[in-house]
Amino acid sequence: MISELSSRATLDLPGIQEQMLEAVAATGKPVVLVLINGRPLDIRWAEEHVPAILETWYSGSEGGNAIADVLSGRVNPGGKLPVSWPRMSGQEPLYYNHNLTHLPEDSADFTSRYWDISSKPLYPFGYGLSYSTFKFSNLRLSTSKINTSGKTEASVEVTNTSDIPGDEVAEIYVHQRAGSASRPVRELKGFQRIALVPHETQTLKFSLGPDELRFWSSQTKAWAVEPGVFDVWAGGDSTASLHAEYEVTGN
Repeated sequence: MISELSSRATLDLPGIQEQMLEAVAATGKPVVLVLINGRPLDIRWAEEHVPAILETWYSGSEGGNAIADVLSGRVNPGGKLPVSWPRMSGQEPLYYNHNLTHLPEDSADFTSRYWDISSKPLYPFGYGLSYSTFKFSNLRLSTSKINTSGKTEASVEVTNTSDIPGDEVAEIYVHQRAGSASRPVRELKGFQRIALVPHETQTLKFSLGPDELRFWSSQTKAWAVEPGVFDVWAGGDSTASLHAEYEVTGN
């Protein structure tokens, strides 16, 4: 069902799989939904009624063993979504790094761009759970002001707040508040996967310089790093709220 010339008009579970899922969940027994798929699916009902969902994509000939290891607890999953997961096909195209509009989604007056569903994804870009839980704290910048050729270093503490060893992927996002062109609300500029034992804390560092801040200018037909204020967020997905800011000045 996933190949060239195999597009679908909807993201619904095919056939009677939705009805089968609802029937199994109605028994009251613990249920884990395992997805084997090549594209996001409409799993709004499952998200509300199924206690756990395991996304395996196309896991290959050893996929069965890998799934069994995760479900049995022999392996602690730590994957992150490489896409923004839509609620339904009507939301597509859906991506986290869209440009600002006249009514930003973080505005106090904003509700949704649709009248019948939320305009937010079901699961954001970079999202993923494990049997462990993690906390991000103390986001700091080595300097609050640099020139267009300079660098600052962002550091953030990541703590395993659970009693289970696990992996977390720390993600750094950046936003240029103003400039010669409209810039995305957020852009992923770095990530690191770390393994943490229970209640361990590690400090991670990310360099933010010209390579991370530049963009292709349609006006000058060249790469540009522009002066201005930049926002920085650190967390486990593209909705991270831990925030800092710094200023870039002209050379």
